[in-house]
Amino acid sequence: MALNVDKKYNDEKKTWILKPKGEIDIYTAPKFKEILLEVIESKESDIIIDGEDLEYIDSTGLGVLISGLKKLKETDKNIIIINLRPNIVKLFEITGLNKVFVVKGV
Repeated sequence: MALNVDKKYNDEKKTWILKPKGEIDIYTAPKFKEILLEVIESKESDIIIDGEDLEYIDSTGLGVLISGLKKLKETDKNIIIINLRPNIVKLFEITGLNKVFVVKGV
């Protein structure tokens, strides 16, 4: 499955909003990482990842999120993940990443 990522900057909230559509897996993670690093380097701000259209994420995708978060924490910024499907929320809970990221399910 392919991955498309809509990205926009909210000037009012000074926050990037990334909306991945499809799957973040071993095949699509490099593209997602490229987009994530691009927005981190362009503006110093928090990033909201809207998972409404995210169907699946594997360990490679989780690794990309963790590396992005580490980079953001250097400037005291955060990744907030919203609108996740129940199966993906469960993955965050099983891995303990719900304690690392701000995760808000559907």
